Amino acid sequence: MAVFTSLLAGLVFGFGLLISGMADPNKVLGFLDLAGPWDPSLALVMAGAIAVGVVAFAVARQRTVSFLGAEMKLPAARHIDRRLILGSVLFGVGWGMAGLCPGPALVSLGTDQVKAVVFVLAMVTGMAVFEWLEHQRLHRAATAP
Repeated sequence: MAVFTSLLAGLVFGFGLLISGMADPNKVLGFLDLAGPWDPSLALVMAGAIAVGVVAFAVARQRTVSFLGAEMKLPAARHIDRRLILGSVLFGVGWGMAGLCPGPALVSLGTDQVKAVVFVLAMVTGMAVFEWLEHQRLHRAATAP
């Protein structure tokens, strides 16, 4: 059941990205280009997402299990460190260069955009490099005197 609901949530999210136009890199770049003809529609989509998220997290904090019975796993970290800042900068630079972030990039794979294919390949490569570096870091920490 969890796989089905995850698939359904992903499909709803993907359709939302398509309907709102956020899978179109030009629309996103239009929002990020403050010097050109600015397109505020992404801000409205973000405001709607934040409103839904605030309500969802408020409900989630009151529960110990999800509506489907799974354990609630809410983020616990509250500190800002170098890794968070570096990751945020890399995300922002990639978003600004391509007009895509992970969700819209995956949705855009179905629209036959070469830019989306390149972005997803770069994203997967970055994830693999991160996992390798993280493994190396944990290995060094475990074997340090």
